[in-house]
Amino acid sequence: MNRTVFILNGPNLNMLGRREPHIYGHTTLAQIQHDSVAAATALDLHCEFRQTNHEGVMVDWIQEAYEQGAALIINPAGLSFHSIPVLDALKLIETPLIELHLSNIHARDELHRHSIMSGVVNAVICGLGADGYPLALKAVAGLLERKRTTA
Repeated sequence: MNRTVFILNGPNLNMLGRREPHIYGHTTLAQIQHDSVAAATALDLHCEFRQTNHEGVMVDWIQEAYEQGAALIINPAGLSFHSIPVLDALKLIETPLIELHLSNIHARDELHRHSIMSGVVNAVICGLGADGYPLALKAVAGLLERKRTTA
């Protein structure tokens, strides 16, 4: 069984720790990547951790995850609220698929409240800051195990 998980991060997440720390915290994306790779290794998962500011690159990476049969954790960031190409690419994913947000988008302003991605994912984790990433990895491992035992 494929134990690869892609963790894809959208626009402006490369600025974590500096961008609106009152909303997103002080943890950098490099710290999140380090902790995510460590958590994935502990769960016997291989982690591909990436970030882009470009919608087309995100679509390419989602398609790559699909082609590899990898699970996917996505923090689409600003793409969450308007990107039909990312949404359509996510519809390809047949493996565990988790949407992740650092902030509680449901408590945000109207522009940042309704992710169009949520309807095609297995679960949404939001509002836990950087702690959401290892939780998402644990959820992916559990979903993969459940799929293995029912196959």
